[in-house]
Amino acid sequence: MASGFGYTGGRTRCFPLWQEFSKCYAGAEKPADCVAQKDDYMECLHHTKEIARAKEIKSHFVQTQISESSDARKAAEKAATGVIVSLGLVKEEEGQ
Repeated sequence: MASGFGYTGGRTRCFPLWQEFSKCYAGAEKPADCVAQKDDYMECLHHTKEIARAKEIKSHFVQTQISESSDARKAAEKAATGVIVSLGLVKEEEGQ
């Protein structure tokens, strides 16, 4: 049985969730009845869902930044090409 006290003497951050899980498990007819409490306790210990969500958000942010920078580059190239072509210094390439 866990004491609930950490190295610094106070309660650990996950102890209340452990108590909920233990209480459920002690009174449950089958272990499957306590899956939600077990998941909450495991998430508190390991942060797997939180980490996965953070990775998903980071991936989305990176993709957005890549897309925006690509669009900005295309617009800059188009603007630069338009100025150079209008001056007659370079002929516009076919297919653009």
